[in-house]
Amino acid sequence: MDGRDAGAGRTLCRRQRAMNTLLVSRHPEIMSGALCFAGTRVPVKNLFDYLEGSSSLEEFLQDFPTVSRERAVAVLEAARERLAADAPAA
Repeated sequence: MDGRDAGAGRTLCRRQRAMNTLLVSRHPEIMSGALCFAGTRVPVKNLFDYLEGSSSLEEFLQDFPTVSRERAVAVLEAARERLAADAPAA
């Protein structure tokens, strides 16, 4: 065991799922079921592709005006938190 409280971990997971539901959505008839920013047809993958390709967050937001800065940053933060939560302890 890594010392984390299992109950706290379950609460965090539920909170993340609730938050992620508001941030992103997936529907089989919208963008072939790709995970999109909620209320848009912009795949979340586009944000990561932009950043991986050395484009800035500003460029992404200019090219996809239906995605707010707050939502894009929240998706990045949720991804970071998920990676940290899933990382094995050294």
